[in-house]
Amino acid sequence: MKYLKLTNNQFMHISARLVTSATLVATLAFAPGLTFAVTAADKDVHEDRTELRIKDMHTKLKITPTQEEQWAKVTQTMLDDAKIMDALTQARVDHAEDRNAIDDLKSYGEIVEAHADGIKKLTPVFADLYASMSDVQKKEADTFFRKGDHKNSDKKSVGK
Repeated sequence: MKYLKLTNNQFMHISARLVTSATLVATLAFAPGLTFAVTAADKDVHEDRTELRIKDMHTKLKITPTQEEQWAKVTQTMLDDAKIMDALTQARVDHAEDRNAIDDLKSYGEIVEAHADGIKKLTPVFADLYASMSDVQKKEADTFFRKGDHKNSDKKSVGK
């Protein structure tokens, strides 16, 4: 049987990721009020954020009129995912007081699985759009997904 040989740096990187993951899971499992403090007024928080992100992406990616049909599929996929996430998050909040630890972990697991499923659905739809993009658009998309909405905030925070 072959054993996986890790360098010291690889081992430290994997260890750090495991500790970070374990900390995140523990935080979410034992402090659901901090993580999912969604009030009735914030019921559609994912959808609202998603709509803002869609507008921002449309502008930054400079979607052309010929790409609008593919873009519509991307936005619909994102909005569908946001609705699912909102429903699961609201259900989690609505039942926060009557869940035991196991129910809490299951609830969080449903949210994580739904998020992963959403990404799996978005990937091929976005890949079709990406294939139609110019090199400039692709570069912007790569940066947008790599750095998220904080692309230019790094430059702003350096001077502070």
